[in-house]
Amino acid sequence: MRARRSCLAVPGSNPRFLEKAQGLAADEVFLDLEDSVAPGAKDEARRNVVAALREGDWTGKTVVVRVNDLTTRWTYRDVIEVVEGAGDRLDCLMLPKAADASHVAWLDTLLGQIERATGLPEGGIGIEAQIEDARGLVNVDDIAASSPRLETLVFGPADFMASIGMRTLVVGEQPPGYGEGDAYHYILMRILMAARAHGLQAVDGPYLQIRDLEGFRRVAMRSAALGFDGKWVLHPSQVEAANEVFSPSQEDYDHAELILDAYEYYTTVEKRGAVMLGNEMIDEASRKMALVVAAKGRAAGLTRSGSFTPPS
Repeated sequence: MRARRSCLAVPGSNPRFLEKAQGLAADEVFLDLEDSVAPGAKDEARRNVVAALREGDWTGKTVVVRVNDLTTRWTYRDVIEVVEGAGDRLDCLMLPKAADASHVAWLDTLLGQIERATGLPEGGIGIEAQIEDARGLVNVDDIAASSPRLETLVFGPADFMASIGMRTLVVGEQPPGYGEGDAYHYILMRILMAARAHGLQAVDGPYLQIRDLEGFRRVAMRSAALGFDGKWVLHPSQVEAANEVFSPSQEDYDHAELILDAYEYYTTVEKRGAVMLGNEMIDEASRKMALVVAAKGRAAGLTRSGSFTPPS
């Protein structure tokens, strides 16, 4: 799976931001044609995005374009112009406000038509689907199963909060009056379960108070603890924090690799399926948990310190 610890939003209407984003350490950069672009600037933003994809250096990044939502008059032109103009430089398209499986199926069909017409590898461009309202959450399992192109489910908190009538204007924080627990726990877990049941990644949405890094880190740790793969970042200052929060610690990474090596030795050489590793019992379930942490560490570029020494 692609690394998506930090997913940087960049307005397609701002060439300076498009250029600056290329040098930032975000795992994913998505060039936005939707909410951050005014209605009168949509056509120019498309041209900016195609030029940035063709002329820019996006090495080492997952490159995504967010098109407008399917209820608008811009979406089909977004898809056609971006994919025909720079489809070979594109990893995924992000579809906002995905409310049911038919929305994703529409995008899948159109992408296939463009790929065949232009000679691009069919199925090569992935899809990210944003869950941004109550209808989308109710249909999230069908959405997650809607296309083999689908790679990621993304939580869109601001539109979602509006759709359910949540009484707050602060995106990502607990609504006033909610003193116990987490008002977003069900939403996040519902998206995560649908994603994992269909082999997809799950990405948390943005934290709009961009100068409050402590708040960003606190909210990011919430979704990271649940198992989310990453979070949107809206400002360069949030990139490092996201990369750190959604990477395992060096200690946890080393321990995961140790479990994998030890379990491999004991099951293949000594033919035992449950053994002690220090003061810890490990078995097949331990191996599965270690695989998750080790994969996240490798994706984050961590280097192992230490190794397993078989008993003599």
